[in-house]
Amino acid sequence: MTWTVDEQLALTATEAVAAIQTGRLKATDYVATLLARAAALQTLNALTALNMEGALAAARHIDSLSAQARAALPLAGLPVVIKDNINTTGLLTSAGTPALDGFVPDNNAPSVQRLLDAGAIVLGKANMHELAFGITSTNLAPHAGAVRNPYDPGLIPGGSSGGTAAAIAARITPAGLGTDTGGSTRIPAALTGIAGFRPSVGDGGAERRYHDPNAVVPISHTRDTVGPMARTVADLALLDGVITGDGPLPQVTLTGLRIGLPAPLWDDLEYALEDVARAALKQLEAAGVTFVPVAMDQLLDLNAQVGSAIAIYEAREDVPAWLVANNAPVKTVAEVAARIASPDVRDAYDAILANPFANQYQTALTVLRPQLQQHYADTFAVHQLDALLFPTTRLCAVPIDPLAGSSTVSINGAAPINEMNAFLRNTDPASNAGIPGLSLPAGLSAEGLPVGLELDGPRGSDRRLLAIGVAFEQLLGALPAPTL
Repeated sequence: MTWTVDEQLALTATEAVAAIQTGRLKATDYVATLLARAAALQTLNALTALNMEGALAAARHIDSLSAQARAALPLAGLPVVIKDNINTTGLLTSAGTPALDGFVPDNNAPSVQRLLDAGAIVLGKANMHELAFGITSTNLAPHAGAVRNPYDPGLIPGGSSGGTAAAIAARITPAGLGTDTGGSTRIPAALTGIAGFRPSVGDGGAERRYHDPNAVVPISHTRDTVGPMARTVADLALLDGVITGDGPLPQVTLTGLRIGLPAPLWDDLEYALEDVARAALKQLEAAGVTFVPVAMDQLLDLNAQVGSAIAIYEAREDVPAWLVANNAPVKTVAEVAARIASPDVRDAYDAILANPFANQYQTALTVLRPQLQQHYADTFAVHQLDALLFPTTRLCAVPIDPLAGSSTVSINGAAPINEMNAFLRNTDPASNAGIPGLSLPAGLSAEGLPVGLELDGPRGSDRRLLAIGVAFEQLLGALPAPTL
């Protein structure tokens, strides 16, 4: 079979794997097509490094296997991009910051290795918000630069996993890995019209689904996790199953699902975004989903007392632990901070060095966070909910601020508010509670910008949450590709 370039670019991860497994598509042809696509779209700044020789060599290996051997690989020949803060052998892992520019670790993160063992191919490293401390992916480091949204290159793609999202949305790759501390897989997924997943973290023990100790440039061991990103929820489920070893998704039908609508996360939304989200609710309700309004009146207050206190405090120990464990060229937070390029990230590292939460950390971790987790658990139990649903972000993508760090946004003409806080409001609480969160496309706004809906589930309900997401996406449909 002869595939056109457009046919190859349109393939989802699941479709691409099936075509390569059965020999209908050569992995070498597919990888060459995507490498050419990456070269043609360099102005998006989605990637910090391209693995041209390595990806083609890996593709040739896949093509050389017997049909039986290829069919046995669940990700046979699947090209993926890996966020630049996740360890990859032989490839840059700089976290988008000058102090680590050119650093190459000698190990793969376990999540990456599981993808490779299943037949995946690393196409390149994805650009990101410097040190993952932001939601725009406007990076001022000379080797990185600002990532651009494929739906409008003048707009942010979200962050901090903006490069992974932009590469997937632009059809440079069908899937990839990001990381998520407060929304960093889900926010860029929403703003670029793809799907992004934050797996359960729980309290970091048996509930943590992805285990990547000292293999990701960190912010907070309590909050950080690797997460898959792709054009469809079905593709997320494919990658999640490979990373965790879990079997097929459970069967889910829309009829009978009870989905909570948390009032604080539906408040003060951009009108154009809310129109798309409400229209999606009507479609889902007509298909049999039962929506249950829930107050969750403690949600935002508890979250505000937890998030920064944990992230800023833990970074003081977690960052140098990664630097030392990986024999990085610098070994301290101060050395990293001295060379930070982006003003907003420099402010965050100044706070890390100042340690303003020294007296609040233990209370946040051992008292307030458990209260937040219980607030979620009670909401799911009392209302007999399968999941919560709300817009992933309060507004669509906004213009890139070339100064990075001075940004405010106005929602519906109201007084300007901090850009990062505006975009984090809806994703951050589930992050701090350690429960799984999934963003999937809801549609395009009247201005043609993607809108995402987030599903949050009880701790450990990851595979069922993905199954619900698949059912939702089958009804709502995929977004049209951006015009590039």
